[in-house]
Amino acid sequence: MIVEHLELIDFRNYVSGSFDLRAGTTAIIGGNGQGKTNLAEALAYLATLSSFRGAPNEALVRAGADLAIIRATVRHDDGRETLIEAELAVAGRNRVQVNRQKLARVRDLLGSVRVTVFSPDDLVLVKGGPGERRRYMDDTLVALATKYDATRLELDRILKQRNTLLKHAAGRLSDEVATTLDVWDGKFADVADQFGYARATLVARITPMVQHAYDELAGDSTPIGITYEPPWRRIGLAAALLEARATDVRRGISSVGPHRDELSFTIAGLPSRTHASQGEQRTLALAMRLAAHQLVTERTGTAPVLVLDDVLSELDDERSRALLAHIPDGQVVITTATELPTSARADRILRVHAGTVRDADS
Repeated sequence: MIVEHLELIDFRNYVSGSFDLRAGTTAIIGGNGQGKTNLAEALAYLATLSSFRGAPNEALVRAGADLAIIRATVRHDDGRETLIEAELAVAGRNRVQVNRQKLARVRDLLGSVRVTVFSPDDLVLVKGGPGERRRYMDDTLVALATKYDATRLELDRILKQRNTLLKHAAGRLSDEVATTLDVWDGKFADVADQFGYARATLVARITPMVQHAYDELAGDSTPIGITYEPPWRRIGLAAALLEARATDVRRGISSVGPHRDELSFTIAGLPSRTHASQGEQRTLALAMRLAAHQLVTERTGTAPVLVLDDVLSELDDERSRALLAHIPDGQVVITTATELPTSARADRILRVHAGTVRDADS
């Protein structure tokens, strides 16, 4: 799969930008604040329907405009072409069209484009809170099979309903509250047990890939440990919810379940969050992204577009050379504020200035 053409209208600092991409590696060079990361963000938005920078819709629309448009032509491995158009509104609902046909639900776009992004902010995968690592697991599951997006949304819906009930209970476990909790707990457990199994299976599959990617980037063999063992999975969520019921009613919130899960890492047997150097942490974060990219490629038969957003500035020379030497096959977009190192090979170079893109040869 290749994104052949990308057009942006009123997206971030782009009034109107249109440019062609191609297979292989495209380097996008520009100073800070010129729009190179915005271009990468637009590409990634088509895959996840969200900003990898965590920005809300209104931040994606250029100041003074009512909506932004991302338009892309995607060529699939079988030769088919798909035109994708996403309208992002400051107020109201977003809209998506595929081949000029409006999708009934915006989220039906998921799976049409797959993109793997590594950015400097990905350090939070190692140093940040558990929510960042849960998102990593869940986004990878959705990239593997879009059914997990519906599962994730259903979990969120059930959890909100259960928490609303707990708050209304005001610390009192009446017969009515207990009966209603039984209903929601049954629904919660059914979906959560399946989702927990999917997360555990993902971690088992991806761990050796993370190890391999880390070794290639670091240039030596350092044991990497990845652990996903939420206590509730040992007895099942139904039993865990029953054990925690008194606590949940007293606190007015659900204290156990997939929304509280943790994914932990070790480097050479020590917790990576507290004992690893920042260089080791960045290498681990990049290895996680590359491993997810590899797994999605193998399972779906199509390599996602790989976007490396300003990653070279975050790695030392040795790790930068190792990354460039092991870039996987497929379409790769590298953004950088400086010229590419001599070890880099770009099939095309684009330069960005003030939201305007031009070919380096023009």
